[in-house]
Amino acid sequence: MDEILNCDRVDGVATVTLNRPHARNALSAELRRQLQELLAQLDADDDIGAIVLTGADPAFCAGVDIRELEAGGSAAEGIGPLTAPFVSTTTPLIGAVNGAAYTGGLELALACHVLLASERATFADTHTQLGLMPGWGLTVLLSEAIGDRRAREMSLTSAPIDARTAYDWGLVNRVVGHEELLPTAHASARRMCVHDRASVRRISKLYQDQATARTRTAWKLEAAAFAGTRPANQMYGR
Repeated sequence: MDEILNCDRVDGVATVTLNRPHARNALSAELRRQLQELLAQLDADDDIGAIVLTGADPAFCAGVDIRELEAGGSAAEGIGPLTAPFVSTTTPLIGAVNGAAYTGGLELALACHVLLASERATFADTHTQLGLMPGWGLTVLLSEAIGDRRAREMSLTSAPIDARTAYDWGLVNRVVGHEELLPTAHASARRMCVHDRASVRRISKLYQDQATARTRTAWKLEAAAFAGTRPANQMYGR
């Protein structure tokens, strides 16, 4: 059976790949668990100076696995509301968005410290299309990244934006050719690795602490809105 999460370590750079291409790398309960555990392990490893997060082509991440949730069981465990990003590291976390990053997948991308996009990347918030409320910080992190009006437009229309628009709006740092995405991400990661790693992590944490201070109330408001709709184990039923 194929691994649903792959990790390669080369010269201080860890490349983490969501590996459920048949499901557009949707975040099943098991994938969420493994991803959070792996990132925590990498963050505690002094040999790792930077982490690159990507998806197996053709998608980056389609969000929460809706089919799994509708099947019931333990699938709803860990589904919002949250008051901090879904994933968090002090080690630099570079998102290499190779394809669609939708809804929960967009929230995962937004949790990264640096975002690079393939020319094939698309981004969308489809919560309203699905009749859902965000719970992993979408309304907080998207507004921080692109401004309130553009964030509202994305959320209220559910319309996707392409990589060039994402760059123009400030959602991603750079757009590169598809075949250049990982080499570019690795080059950026290696530049981070050559510096004093303790200092890099302290500065990275400082940026995160400042973001948390700015948005603490916003996180609480989103969590309250999510909790006020339906219980988490019913949230994704139609």
